[in-house]
Amino acid sequence: MTETQGIHLTRHEYGRLMSELTALRSGRSIEVPDDFMDHDVHRIARYSARRARIREIEDLLARAIVTDTPENTAEPGMVLTIRYEDSGETETFLLGRYGAKGADIKAYSTLSPLGRAIAGARPGERRIYSIPDGASPVVTLLSAEPYVSESVA
Repeated sequence: MTETQGIHLTRHEYGRLMSELTALRSGRSIEVPDDFMDHDVHRIARYSARRARIREIEDLLARAIVTDTPENTAEPGMVLTIRYEDSGETETFLLGRYGAKGADIKAYSTLSPLGRAIAGARPGERRIYSIPDGASPVVTLLSAEPYVSESVA
């Protein structure tokens, strides 16, 4: 027995899927008779592909957990771990404001070159950013977790 997991979707992604489903359902459908030889093969293939996409979207929407932001997305207030592709080194930091009050971890502003480049990324995504010396390092987001201050008791 397989267990189905919820899929985290933003309101925008959910709305886009609903719109696509509505458009697919409103398309003209054809009846496919038992004798395929009498009908256009391409037309039947398009119909089958459309039906498969409708089933796929219905499955996604049935398992959807709608959130304002996707889980594990690089955004202010998240602790990010990135890997610099040229050296393989990793770095963990808080994406937020420099000198974040009470922060016990290094912080990068969303206005910094790295902060601007990595904002909105999901784990596994690669981003390129420019630094003042003209280089354009490539970084990969390894993880994004909500920041929890150790001073909170």
